[in-house]
Amino acid sequence: MKYRTLGKTCLKVSVVGIGTWQYGGEWAKVFQQPEVDAMFARGKELGINLVDTAECYGDHTSEAFVGNAIAHDRGSWIIATKFGHKFHEPFQRTDERSPADVVTQLEGSLKALRTDYVDVLQYHSVRDSEFDDQGVRDVLTKLVKDGKVRFIGNSVGSNDNIHQVGGSTQASVDVIQIIYNRLDRKPEERSFPLCEQLNLGVLARVPLASGFLSGKYKPGATFPAGDVRTKWKDAQLDEKLKQVEEIAKTEVPQGVAMATWALAWCLQHPAVSSVIPGCKDVKQVEANAAAADLPIVRDDHRQAWRGA
Repeated sequence: MKYRTLGKTCLKVSVVGIGTWQYGGEWAKVFQQPEVDAMFARGKELGINLVDTAECYGDHTSEAFVGNAIAHDRGSWIIATKFGHKFHEPFQRTDERSPADVVTQLEGSLKALRTDYVDVLQYHSVRDSEFDDQGVRDVLTKLVKDGKVRFIGNSVGSNDNIHQVGGSTQASVDVIQIIYNRLDRKPEERSFPLCEQLNLGVLARVPLASGFLSGKYKPGATFPAGDVRTKWKDAQLDEKLKQVEEIAKTEVPQGVAMATWALAWCLQHPAVSSVIPGCKDVKQVEANAAAADLPIVRDDHRQAWRGA
């Protein structure tokens, strides 16, 4: 495993982390604690030390799985969680982003995570007006002062939100979480240059494009009811999967798993500190971790990436 400093923070994060949206039950699978325990145990063996979760992946459900899995070894993990949504049922959330909401949600997160502090507390896809709320900023500053939060982050809703990325210093934000993958390179245009200029740590979320870059699906694939990917129309799904087929033929080196390649691809951008793919079993944890050692170089003439 390799490690990078997360922007201006003192945190040395593994370049591959563990994303935990799946544990909340919106990916057509209900997890059990022993499964999660096994994934975290194997992740630690492989050198992974970063976990990303959220208040609304279930009603603190994901956080509770994580908290139980690492309670015996809290100091070995860097926990990033979020505030801003209230979970009601799958795909049903309300926005709760007042200063009082921040405190209430964090207390719920700390209880679920079985810890007295989180390493990074992130805005969760908030509107610009909410990001600019001085009352929220004051509360976050106090939470840092009180030792309940080490650093403030922002999981931006749009990966081209220049207002929020550019306003990070004024908001005391040190970490940006953003969608970035081979199918969605928008951050390269404006967000990443700003992150580099401001020395912000970058967590690349959805690095496997919601599983499309896993290499498991072909055009015409369908997904079960309750799976978040059913939000796309069939034509949209097929278009994405056709792109993936072409990428597999022209960019992924022979003998390399596409998912591993896709994570390594993200890591080669100099702005990216870590990728946070989801995982549903130990084998996926192992495949994700392998990306840390896969050499990929950029071909600036083709504006693509290829195997070294």
